[in-house]
Amino acid sequence: MTTFENRPNTALLVVDVQNGVVEGAHERDVVVANVGSLVEKARRDRVPVVWVQQTDEQLARASDDWLIVPELTPGDAEPRIEKSYGDSFEDTTLETVLSDLGVGRLVVVGAQTDACIRSTLHGALVRGYDAALVSDAHTTEDHTSWGAPSPDQVIAHTNLYWTYEAAPGRTAGTVETKDVDFGGTS
Repeated sequence: MTTFENRPNTALLVVDVQNGVVEGAHERDVVVANVGSLVEKARRDRVPVVWVQQTDEQLARASDDWLIVPELTPGDAEPRIEKSYGDSFEDTTLETVLSDLGVGRLVVVGAQTDACIRSTLHGALVRGYDAALVSDAHTTEDHTSWGAPSPDQVIAHTNLYWTYEAAPGRTAGTVETKDVDFGGTS
């Protein structure tokens, strides 16, 4: 139901699953395993996998912290997008890459739930994409010392409100890893 004409394809968008981003993340190993299973499913289904990497002072390009976690290996032909803002579309080539692939629907996974995942989901929806969040394939660090809720509460709240998110001509929602269907509405 995307608002884009002639963009019927779906892509898996893997956001910031980098060493320095998920090192201390809530249920890191489970989330990375879920992301890995979705990457393999997307590849089997011939669905584009697009990798996004944050680049900033703490995540310097090519540093160990900047690299994708060792459990996941981007394919040589899979697009990689570098970003400097929370929204993966902001000041990047993501829109051009997705347009060239005929993508109008995104399945979003990665980190950090309360920052880049939320920003990217909202950025996708307002730009006209259908955007599904995989409820058990995103994570965040513990920011309770700064007054934030615990990571499990941040994740649960994000899943709750994204389940009911909507916009004219676009769909949102959440889906568990085991139920992801790249061919249609999840």
